Amino acid sequence: MAREILETKRKALKINLDQPIYGTFAEIGAGQEVARNFFTAGAASGTVAKTISAYDMVFSNSIYGEETSGRYVSKSRLQKMLNHEYNLLTERLVGEKYRGCTFFSFANTVTTLNFNKTNDPHGWIGIHFQVTPNGPQNEIIFHVRLLDNDTSLQQNVLGILGVNLVYAAYYHHNDTQTMIESLVDNLSEGSVEIDLISLQGDLFKNVNDRLVNLYLIAKGFSGAAIFDKNANAQQAKDVLYKKDVMILRTKYRQRSTPNFDLFNRAVEQFKRSQQVDDKNLVVLIEVLMSNLLNEEEIVNDDLQAFADRAEELCATGNYVIVSNFSRNHKLARYLSRCKPNSVGISTNIANLRRIFDSKSFGENYTDELLSYISDLFSRNVKLYAYPYLNKKTNEIVTTQNMPVSYEAKPLFEFLVRNNYITDIEEFDTKDVKTV
Repeated sequence: MAREILETKRKALKINLDQPIYGTFAEIGAGQEVARNFFTAGAASGTVAKTISAYDMVFSNSIYGEETSGRYVSKSRLQKMLNHEYNLLTERLVGEKYRGCTFFSFANTVTTLNFNKTNDPHGWIGIHFQVTPNGPQNEIIFHVRLLDNDTSLQQNVLGILGVNLVYAAYYHHNDTQTMIESLVDNLSEGSVEIDLISLQGDLFKNVNDRLVNLYLIAKGFSGAAIFDKNANAQQAKDVLYKKDVMILRTKYRQRSTPNFDLFNRAVEQFKRSQQVDDKNLVVLIEVLMSNLLNEEEIVNDDLQAFADRAEELCATGNYVIVSNFSRNHKLARYLSRCKPNSVGISTNIANLRRIFDSKSFGENYTDELLSYISDLFSRNVKLYAYPYLNKKTNEIVTTQNMPVSYEAKPLFEFLVRNNYITDIEEFDTKDVKTV
């Protein structure tokens, strides 16, 4: 049965009329867009204990403390805001009048599009909330990218997201998938990307952090999720900003196991060629989700298998990225937003062969190939290609003897000659897989 989606004003009014729900809105960076929705819906005195927008950094620091990282649009800043405001509620609102209240603190810290439209608008949004009077607090936090090309539209999106979050916390917390899906209610497709979500507290003690972040990809809210060495979800820019990144691409349910022997050689070669300091190196193992997303229906067992695979790969001591990027240039585009120093992608020659084979594309092969190459190599990316054994000819295939379509040959030779595409050196023939 289809879920009824209330318009934003009706959601805000329902919350305002729900007598126990009472709390604080703290918003930094884009005005008080969420609080405004609750005020304009009517009966806001039933919900709003306080609103605050400590826009000036001096005021903000005096209330919430300084950020040692210097980044104020961050998860750390958001959690300080949530904790501070929630503690004030429970300290100050005591007595008979507040005995039946279920308190919440809502907060966001956001940067919208600047005047010159040169920044990457994004933000952190979260809520601490009780579902029973005097009960334990629970937490929902997520990171968003605002995609509209207009500041006022982004502010409107932010206001809707905030209402959706408060509504989801109180009315959908028993159904995690519905709770996540409802965050984008009443928003136009393509206006926002949610690329990380964190759920904490007694309500979510049985919720798998990896599963909910994979669900974001399955629903098209995000293109990828990154997990650290402990298999905890991380925001991509926090992990990759100004780092030297090396990636091994693998597929879900691929027939062969990842070739770690050749990948380790690729990592060493990347370090030498790009003069990478070990302290600045981030090694990512990618698990491509696109073949699962092509299935008609995605069930929890599929996502659980993916979550288990991510945890297994994290146990190797590397970061893991799960994505729906079927082509290298889409991965490169995603990574470029994180502003890494350099990127190396380890890929099989068999994948390159398909790219430089006109039969793999449509009528506009040369146009598509140029677009692909431009998108990939304009982002400081190098490909490290590991060989395969042609089972028909029993020949090891490298860039030197890989079949290339006539139209693409000059471009391919240019990329190899200028080290945009490089063979993995000094490999052991026993490590070469048959294709």
